[in-house]
Amino acid sequence: MMKGRYNYNLLGITLGVIITEIAFWVLFALIWVFIKVLVPSFDLENPKWLWALAVLPLMVFLFLIGITWKNRKLNKFSDSALLGYLVPNISSVKTTMKFLLTRYGIAFIIIGLANPQIGTKMEEARYEGVDLMIALDVSSSMLAEDLSPNRLERAKRAIEQLVNELHGDRLGLIVFAGDAYVQLPITTDHNAAKLFLSTIDTDIVPVQGTSISSAIELAARSFDMDNGSGKAIIIITDGEDHEEGVEEAAAAAVQQGIIVHTIGMGSDEGVPIPVYRGRKQVGFKKDKDGSTVITKLNESMLKTIAAEGKGIFVHASNSEVGLKGLLQELRKMDAQELGTLVYTDHEDRFQIFLAVGLLLLFVDLKIGKKKSRWVKELKLFDSV
Repeated sequence: MMKGRYNYNLLGITLGVIITEIAFWVLFALIWVFIKVLVPSFDLENPKWLWALAVLPLMVFLFLIGITWKNRKLNKFSDSALLGYLVPNISSVKTTMKFLLTRYGIAFIIIGLANPQIGTKMEEARYEGVDLMIALDVSSSMLAEDLSPNRLERAKRAIEQLVNELHGDRLGLIVFAGDAYVQLPITTDHNAAKLFLSTIDTDIVPVQGTSISSAIELAARSFDMDNGSGKAIIIITDGEDHEEGVEEAAAAAVQQGIIVHTIGMGSDEGVPIPVYRGRKQVGFKKDKDGSTVITKLNESMLKTIAAEGKGIFVHASNSEVGLKGLLQELRKMDAQELGTLVYTDHEDRFQIFLAVGLLLLFVDLKIGKKKSRWVKELKLFDSV
């Protein structure tokens, strides 16, 4: 009995698999560069899945180790007349084909899970929501650092978090100190709101003070009262040095169907107000007698405004600004369809890759490991 007749052609399998593996990665790189350069609409929804392709070279290594181990086991029987009866139909070609089908089937499935997206599709979506005006105090007392990094920055971060939670709602921004100004007219463009929010500081309003009544009145005038959506004003302030008439302004807003909420920024104990020259702190604010000014949260006044405005008061802290409760109140309001949006979205192509991958695995299951009858009849291929 000729030695090697009933074992695998290890050299042929190794060369075939390695050449195919190199060809795969070269072709993959060329296609990737080609698509990136010539198909600008190409994208991957889940690119992290491509890291799973690293398992493919490991599969090649384990496959070749397994074939080598099987050959060693078979060679122990190389002088046995029983070997021809035990393994008469070993086919190196079919064994290699089955492995490559499995390997490429898995490769296509992994690429499918990454969800290649080529081209775009147009979709129309209707949106509904409420109208919301946020009035932010930018007086110098908002630089106090009883909230981290200070009251104003903590308030801006809270507003950004709130904007992220709004879906379909319209939003406007007002800044106020001794007077009030519209920073952003009411809009559905939440990205614009974030952009305008980033530019706000205490120098944006020249007149110092805390005219909350002016902020409420300006916010009320900024709404489109012809649509039936719910309307709310959120006042974010420490409430210090407020002018008279704020309770009346809140009550007047309620008569127009507008709810007024308040968020208190600061501590009850009080802290000094930093003074900056450029970005460098040069001391603390002093009164005309030379004493350090201490700023405290005027919680009672903000609670009164919220009560008059049929809204809620939230006391902000470093750990929690109270957006959850405020959002729940906003969701109770009557939402109305505000318009339609036409937007583009990428067209998913994962189906093609998953289908090809599953087809390759199915073909692999249908191919046996034994030699075909016509191959057995050709002694030239006894070793394949």
